[in-house]
Amino acid sequence: MKIAIASDHGGLNLKKYIYNYLIEKNIEVVDFGTNDFQSCDYPIYAKKVCEEILNNNFDRGILICSTGIGMSMCANRYKGIRAACVSDTYSAKMTRAHNNSNVLCFGEKVVGIGLAGDIVDIWLNTGFDGDRHQRRIDMLDN
Repeated sequence: MKIAIASDHGGLNLKKYIYNYLIEKNIEVVDFGTNDFQSCDYPIYAKKVCEEILNNNFDRGILICSTGIGMSMCANRYKGIRAACVSDTYSAKMTRAHNNSNVLCFGEKVVGIGLAGDIVDIWLNTGFDGDRHQRRIDMLDN
């Protein structure tokens, strides 16, 4: 599995942690920025990750800002992207099982690093249930 990851300045610390966490698990991950704490615009980074997924260069993406909300709102503007702002393990599981999310969004000021690792693990290891859930996803794209 290939993961694209990015953050704005407000999510940089958590992005660095998750990037290293994925590397330690031998998961291929590419960082699309930002790489410093200078104020920047989150839509630039959300766009990079979403386009990589839509171009089939990556299987899934992770986006991080202060709350995760801005990144998820931006990512969900791209047809074919199903981004979920998650701050608990149950939502991480259900957003994969029922919504087949392909982008996970976090808030650095909302989710601690220990919980973030658990959420990433569950999100990466939960399959999509399909069936009636696929029908609903098709409705979103139409």
